[in-house]
Formats: sequence, C-alpha cells, structure tokens
Amino acid sequence: MPDTPPSAPASDGPPKAVATPCIKVCMVDGASGLCLGCFRTLQEIAAWSRFSDEERAGLMTELPTRVCRIAPEKLGLVGR
Repeated sequence: MPDTPPSAPASDGPPKAVATPCIKVCMVDGASGLCLGCFRTLQEIAAWSRFSDEERAGLMTELPTRVCRIAPEKLGLVGR
C-alpha cells in the first residue's frame, strides 16, 4: 500500500486574507528604495506573505513615517 500524506485538518471556511498596505501603485523610488504606493522595500514586498501577522502589523504602523524619505515631487506633493 503506497504511503499517503496525512489529510489536512478541516477548515472553517476560506483562508484568512493577508493584510497588506498595497494600493496597486507599484513604482520603486531609486533614491529611497521604497515603493511610491505603499512605502515598503522590495525585500519587504517579496517576503510579505511569509511575515507573521504581528510582523505585518508592526511594519504597517511604521510605513507612514517613511514618506519623508521620498522627494515630495515624486509623490505629487509639490505645487498643490
């Protein structure tokens, strides 16, 4: 009899959605290394699904403070 993998435990519905700051504006600023939409680094974006909920929450709290690392004109904040 062939070995069969153990069955997965029954779930109570679909998988939980992963929280993300992505706003579908995916352009990385070369000077800061941050995405102009969500302010994450490429490394953070690539690893996002592997982070724990706590790691994601911590980074999401920090992201708004990163806006000062990007030149205002790149964010359309000049001339308003």
